[in-house]
Amino acid sequence: MFLKHKALEFMYWLIIGILVFLFLYLLVKLFPMYGAAAAFLLHLFAPFLVSALIAYLLYPVIDKLHVYHLPRGLAILMIYLLFFGGIAYLVYRVYPAVVHQVHDLNQQLPVLIRQYETLIYQMYEYTSFLPEMIHDKMDEVIRGVEAGLSNVLDGLIGGMTKLFDMVIFLTVIPVLVFYFLKDFDNLKGFVKKFVPGKYQSRMSRMVHAVDESLGNYIRGQLLVCLFVGVASWIAFQFLGLDYALLLAIVMAVTNIIPYFGPIIGAVPAVAISLTISGQMVLFVALAILVIQVIEGNLLSPYIVGKSIDIHPVAIIFALLLGGELFGIIGLIIAVPLLAVLKVAVTEMLVFRRND
Repeated sequence: MFLKHKALEFMYWLIIGILVFLFLYLLVKLFPMYGAAAAFLLHLFAPFLVSALIAYLLYPVIDKLHVYHLPRGLAILMIYLLFFGGIAYLVYRVYPAVVHQVHDLNQQLPVLIRQYETLIYQMYEYTSFLPEMIHDKMDEVIRGVEAGLSNVLDGLIGGMTKLFDMVIFLTVIPVLVFYFLKDFDNLKGFVKKFVPGKYQSRMSRMVHAVDESLGNYIRGQLLVCLFVGVASWIAFQFLGLDYALLLAIVMAVTNIIPYFGPIIGAVPAVAISLTISGQMVLFVALAILVIQVIEGNLLSPYIVGKSIDIHPVAIIFALLLGGELFGIIGLIIAVPLLAVLKVAVTEMLVFRRND
């Protein structure tokens, strides 16, 4: 009986996974038909989505301060000023340096490519025994990497120079976050009105379960990524690696992606160090390894913990699916979406058994 129940549960999850995969596949295939409308809506609602996420992450801190008898209004104002004051200071200090390093890297790209070509020719000499077809394939891959890197840098420069859009975006977000924090409970009550009365308790349980799982995971990951970014910047600066700040930011951002993120983030740093010396490659790789060991064995287990409690195989599948469908963005959002889906399906099964 127990094995039969497990088999049925496995089949249920398998069918859910196949249906989600088919839905996402069709969504991507049909995207060109409504791409312009989706881009417009994303551009329109982006400030609201970002503001809602920031308010969601900050609200538990305000709630905790309120428990310690600090007036809610004062708690909101204090956290609001600390958060946005810190962000403004970081932007003031970091943004010009990042823009400068991106411009410099873009200008130095032809020099770096020539250095890589020299290394590749040396590699050809060592691999001359291989068929010519393999060498042609290597050339093709290298040209693709060069073109991709050039496009990424051009896109970063273009994005950083859209000053008007950025000013509007950064001006609107603090205002929206303030009102979201101030009226957080009212907004929850407003949304609750749209849920039928007999489902409100169930929906409340589901939302609470998602919040427990997803909220802790996101907050923990952001703290861990902050450590990785700061530690990488200190290490790269100490080693005298070019573009240390830019490479550290890449390390921090990609660390959001489980399993694959540290490898993706390490590639640019190792690639830049390769143009300096073999000794620099060794030191940079060793520094990255130490940072990842500290992050993986000391910080993540205590800060992030098992907040999502999903099997690694399922996480890897979600990452591969997200990366295949939506690229880097898909890799970043794959695990949070999987966590929400897991909680939703689990709660639905509990509801069904209780009924």
